[in-house]
Order: sequence, then structure tokens, then C-alpha cells
Amino acid sequence: MTSLTTETSNPQTAFVPPADAKTRVSQFMKTIQDEICHGLETADGGKFREDSWEREEGGGGRSRVLTEGNLLEQGGVNFSEVWGHELPPSILKQRPEAAGHGFYATGTSMVLHPRNPYVPTIHLNYRYFEAGPVWWFGGGIDLTPYYPFAEDAAHFHQTLKQACDKHHPQYYPVFKPWCDEYFYLNHRQEMRGVGGIFFDYQDGNDPLYRGPHPDKEAAIYSNQLPASTPRTWEELFAFVNDCGRSFLPAYLPIVERRRNIEYGDRERQFQLYRRGRYVEFNLVYDRGTIFGLQTNGRTESILMSLPPLVRWEYCYQPEANTPESQLYEVFLKPQDWANWQP
Repeated sequence: MTSLTTETSNPQTAFVPPADAKTRVSQFMKTIQDEICHGLETADGGKFREDSWEREEGGGGRSRVLTEGNLLEQGGVNFSEVWGHELPPSILKQRPEAAGHGFYATGTSMVLHPRNPYVPTIHLNYRYFEAGPVWWFGGGIDLTPYYPFAEDAAHFHQTLKQACDKHHPQYYPVFKPWCDEYFYLNHRQEMRGVGGIFFDYQDGNDPLYRGPHPDKEAAIYSNQLPASTPRTWEELFAFVNDCGRSFLPAYLPIVERRRNIEYGDRERQFQLYRRGRYVEFNLVYDRGTIFGLQTNGRTESILMSLPPLVRWEYCYQPEANTPESQLYEVFLKPQDWANWQP
């Protein structure tokens, strides 16, 4: 784990955000936006358009969108930093102790929709909140393939597990099933993709799982863990740093393996159909979307996660023994990808 600074090595202050917490997290979120955009521009050959915006109630951000690229049909990488008098209902429902306090929130979020159906869509979001005495980190990353390759899912999860294991041996075993449970379309009874990691309300205290499903795998596993030493603000910040910087090594090798595979209208139509699931999740369940809309964020930036083209089909069923059916039968169900062997 990262060594503590002088300020946080004092047991009286170790579990309180340092005085410059907001500045440091905000700078990191902008830096990771820069690093990801640079890596994607190198892979794509195109350039992101940047729009800076201000929020009337306090704060603002910068949105970067790349459209009609060589790799990306559309991709957005956003930074935001907002503050106000009170957190929205979607947050207060989970953290009622934050009621009555002004809040500060900053984060980086990203969704990439590649053109080639063999290259997966990917989402990333890492964020930080303060509200009076309450503070926490949250976020995650998940992969949504249209055509399934086990080695891609394994590489993605192994890279994330490596980042988690540097900081806590139980992060990946809790945050992986939490991701499977979060990126789940209950009305379809299916996962959005092959998952990744997801966590929220991480303030250094037990339990690791702070989600809404006490009867599911992430909570059951988390609740049987022995009590652990509280984790400091610095340790959590270092963990989020490594999560953010694991994006390029987790995703770009998959891109390079798949971007030149030839495809036809069948693959394209299936990609557009499956993109519909992405739209459904983001508009019905996604907490980042709900938070942005409830706090009067910039609508164009919030909805940049939606794909430029999408289709729905009544009562679609994939043909048996096809790559499309394999996606449903294997890849849209929880798997132990980190330990997959060819």
C-alpha cells in the first residue's frame, strides 16, 4: 500500500480527508481524462472535441467527444466538478447522514462505442464526494462485448484484479460480483456485459460492500470477512489512482486484437440491437446519469454515453450454436474470468 503522508500518519487525522483533498482529487480526475484521451487519440487517429461548461449552482466541467473516428463511432470522456447546498435524493437514500450538508463531487466518466462489432463497448467512472463530515470514493469499469472472446474477458479482468490486489486482497473478490450485480438489467434478466469492478461509498470502514442487495454474492462474501483495519483516505485515493490508470492496459490490447476483423451486415445489425441494452441501462438504472440529471448537470455531457445509432427488435432470439447465442448463454452470466485458462 502507498505510504502515508506526514499529515495522515497521525492516528487522529488518518481517517479524515486532508485539507487539500478536493484539489488533489480534482487534479487527478483531470489528469486521468488527459491520459485516457491521449491514449485513445493515438489508437484512433482522430481528435476529441472539448467543450467546457459551467453549472449555475456551482462548478462545471469539460466534455470531450470523438465521433466518426477510425476506431470509435462515438466516444466521450468527461470531467466534472460540482458543488451545491444538498445532495440529490438518489444519494441521500443511501447516505442519509449527509442530509443538511453542502456537497462537493468530482469525477471522470467515459463511454466508448467502437464501430467494429468485434471491439467491445467500454464504460469507466471514478468519483469522489464530500458532504459535511461524510466522504467517500466510488466508481468502476465494465466491458460490453458484442462478439465474445474469452481471452479478452480474461485479460480485462486479470488487469483489474492486479490493480485491486496491490491495495487490498479482498477488493476484487467483493467489487467483481458487485459489478455483476450493478450492471444488470433486471427487466431483461441479463447482465449488460462481462462486468469488471464496481464499488461505492468507500470511506475506509467495514463492510466493503455498500450496495442494495444484502442477499446476493457480493454482500454475502463481504459480510463473512473478518474485521479489518480501517483504510485511510490516502490509501483509498491511491487505489482509485491505480484503477484509473489500469484502463489503457486493460482495453487497448483488446482493441488491437479485434479492430481489423472483417464484419458484415449481420454483425453490424446485432451490434446495433445489443446497443439497445446499453441505452436501457443508462436511462433506467445508471446512478451517474440519475445524479447528473438531478443536480442540473449539462445534459449533453450526461447523455454522451448513449450510442449514435441503435435498434430494437421485437422478441429477438439468437439462432442456436452461433456466436450470438454464445454471448447470451456464457458471456452474459457471471464467470470467473480472472482465473480463465485456454
